[in-house]
Formats: sequence, C-alpha cells, structure tokens
Amino acid sequence: MTLFHFGNCFALAYFPYFITYKCSGLSEYNAFWRCVQAGATYLFVQLCKMLFLATFFPTWEGGAGVYDFVGEFMKATVDLADLLGLHLVMSRNAGKGEYKIMVAAMGWATAELVMSRCIPLWVGARGIEFDWKYIQMSFDSNISLVHYIAMAAVVWMFTRYDLPKSFRLPVTVLLGLCVYKAFLMELFVHVFLLGSWTALLVKAVLTGSISLCSLFLFVTLVHSN
Repeated sequence: MTLFHFGNCFALAYFPYFITYKCSGLSEYNAFWRCVQAGATYLFVQLCKMLFLATFFPTWEGGAGVYDFVGEFMKATVDLADLLGLHLVMSRNAGKGEYKIMVAAMGWATAELVMSRCIPLWVGARGIEFDWKYIQMSFDSNISLVHYIAMAAVVWMFTRYDLPKSFRLPVTVLLGLCVYKAFLMELFVHVFLLGSWTALLVKAVLTGSISLCSLFLFVTLVHSN
C-alpha cells in the first residue's frame, strides 16, 4: 500500500513534466541537454542565493508567532536572481521565443522538482502512515511548472528591445508578482490562517492568473510583430 501511495505521488509530480516536454515539441529539437544546462544554472543560482541569505540575513530571533514582514520581504527580493538566471539561460539559446522559454522553464522547474521534492517523496510517501501532504507536494510541483513557464515568458518579453511602451507596465507588474508570489502566499497564510489545502488552492489561483495574463501578453506581442 505504501509503495502504491508513493507511485501515485511520483506520477502526479513527475509525469506532467514528461508530458510537457513531449507535447511542447522540445523532444523534436533534441533540447534535453539544453534543459540539463538550464537545470545546472538553477543549481548555481540557488547556491549563490543561499550564500547571500546566510551572509546578510541572519535567522529571525523575534517572539513566537511574530511575523518578520521586512525581513521576509528582503529575503523574497533575493529571488530577483532567478530572473537573471532565466535570462542568462534564454540568451545562450538560439531559436524562437517559444523554444527559449520552454527550455529555460523546463530545466529550471525540473531542477527544483528534483532538488526539493524527490527525497521527501521517496522517504515520506513510502512511510507506514498515510499523509496528505505528499499529495499536496505533488500538486505543488505542477503549480511550480506553470509558474516557471509564466516567469520565463515574462522575462523574455521584458528583455525584448522592441517591447511596446503599452506593455512595459503590465510586464513589470507581472515580474514583481512572479518574484514576490511566495512572499505574498506566506503573508496570506499568516494573516488569514489558511489551511494547507486552502493555501494550495489560493496558490493555484494566483499562479493561474499570472500565467493567463502572461499568455495574453505573449500572444498579443508575438502576433503584433
């Protein structure tokens, strides 16, 4: 039974990545090693972020239950490094915008999936006692995939030299939402005392809204050129 539960969680977490890779056309471009290089860039960026956070943002020592708003906001600002990393990956790949976006997003999201969820799923989902948090973790990995695709698309639009002036404000707002989404979610959970399933639903709705706006701007921009 525990192995069956692990298989369900593993399939729910990893198969959407495989399906996205196959159906997006990346397999036809032999983009596997490009995605691996994007994943390696992700690891380097996360290492730099951890060193920066450990150096300049010590552990919060306030009272129990007190939310360090300023400290968490400053820590979330460090996620700007992800935007630079995605831009670096896309700038090193030649091809259409769709290809650059999908390579960067797939490599980035897959590296995060492997590094942050592989071991917890392997150790926890195979445990004797059933726990819903591993199903939630698998759903969250799918949300992360959508998030990084949207983020890569927004970064690609933001760095275009021919971006129309009317697009600059919405693209900048979407960039800010992509960077501070985790901070906003943590703030919502703390203020409204959201449960785990409710927080996951809010995160899915927020990510879906950002993704739909990004898709609309991307399609409009591509068809206008």
